[in-house]
Amino acid sequence: MHREVQIKDGVGQLGRESYLLDGRRVTVGDLVEAGNLQVGDKLTFDRPRRGEKHHAEVAANGKVQLADGQLFRSPSRAAIAAVGEGSFDGWHAWTLDDGRTLDQLRQQLLDEAAEQASEAPAEAEARNELFPAAERHEQLKRARELADAGKPLTLTVREFVGWWGAQRRGYLITKQIEAELSNHSLTTLPNFEKVHFDSTVQLVTTTKQDEASTDEDAPPSSLTADKPNLDDEDESETRLTVGNLPSALSDVTSVPPDATYEQAITLMVINDYSQLPVISGRSLRGAVTWESIARARHANPDATFSDAILPVREVSYDHDLIDILPALAEFEFVLVKDQAQKVAGIVTASDVAAAYGSLASPFFLIGELDQRLRRVIMRNFELPEVQSHCDPQGQRGVSSFDDLSIGDYQRVLENPAFWDQLGWPLDRKLFGKRLDEIRIIRNDLMHFNPDPLPDDAIQKIRNMIKLLREYGA
Repeated sequence: MHREVQIKDGVGQLGRESYLLDGRRVTVGDLVEAGNLQVGDKLTFDRPRRGEKHHAEVAANGKVQLADGQLFRSPSRAAIAAVGEGSFDGWHAWTLDDGRTLDQLRQQLLDEAAEQASEAPAEAEARNELFPAAERHEQLKRARELADAGKPLTLTVREFVGWWGAQRRGYLITKQIEAELSNHSLTTLPNFEKVHFDSTVQLVTTTKQDEASTDEDAPPSSLTADKPNLDDEDESETRLTVGNLPSALSDVTSVPPDATYEQAITLMVINDYSQLPVISGRSLRGAVTWESIARARHANPDATFSDAILPVREVSYDHDLIDILPALAEFEFVLVKDQAQKVAGIVTASDVAAAYGSLASPFFLIGELDQRLRRVIMRNFELPEVQSHCDPQGQRGVSSFDDLSIGDYQRVLENPAFWDQLGWPLDRKLFGKRLDEIRIIRNDLMHFNPDPLPDDAIQKIRNMIKLLREYGA
């Protein structure tokens, strides 16, 4: 029987796409509010191989309360606290008396939301998404089934974020994707944020079988994430990683330790390589470079190939890019390991220079735009009136024009009274709309989105700077 679920915070009926299906992590409180879970329901975390049973119940505030009285909004945090160590996916760990897990209740709630969302096709058609919210829910359910069966869905990051209608991994869309993956106990291997846009990822489960003590009982490590999702909503800072560079996971050509100089040189010439890893099976022995070959032969004309092998630095694909700069200064290149700890690519100093260089130009343009907008505000308005408009309660401590953000500039210039004071023969609404587009671009840049900006993004910034030079000079 179809039932509609009301939401306590005024969002509206659960079937609206703007709610759970669009980047909102399901909480225990949502289950209680929807009637899928009752206050006082008993929860058990059974660990039979350890001979342990941990107990909790659903509290009135929508939290999980342990036997000792501790309260947790996150079921996973509650599971960790109950055990006292380890890392667990609490949505699968805690079960009701009838054997259902919290995850099963979560999926029921999402199914109900999807059913209602599917009844409002007009809303879905208005969104530029490959899979509208309800369809995307079904797609993620299918991906979960494949992952549980050991046959994870494989696709490129570009294809994956396209499910949400995204062309880049912006900060907001990334958070939405993470939340929806969390609701389905899914993640990507490797992490879709930390690899190049055209790299391939697999959708795998975040469930961790902590009780597994034998190889035959344990889930395949290549198909199961090694760190369960703890359903937290903490916002981590986004940074460029080694894997964001195109060469990091683009496969690697190597030679064995018993190779000849002729083999190594031929591979380097025909592929235009400056270095070549030396690998035996899965064991990295080092690398040879043009310089190491020349030095070895110069020191001894009869030098063997092993004499040219140099020690190398290995880094993980999810390592912060800025942290490898000292290694690049010393070695000029690093070898990159993928999620399976296999050497999968090479990153050179020139690769890093190109990556930061592609970010530099937009940053300089945004800096000039910020200065010109601030100058317009400073020259045309008094600080007290700007303060009263942007920080009326004084909570932010805006004590000078330098404390204003691009959002503040937008609030001031979108205000009809302020706009009229400028006397510009321009349309306020169109100007404000373009400024808002640039604000989004700016925020994306400040979160170090590794993907190239859309073709028109830089031009929008340049055009706005040109306008401000003309009217705001």
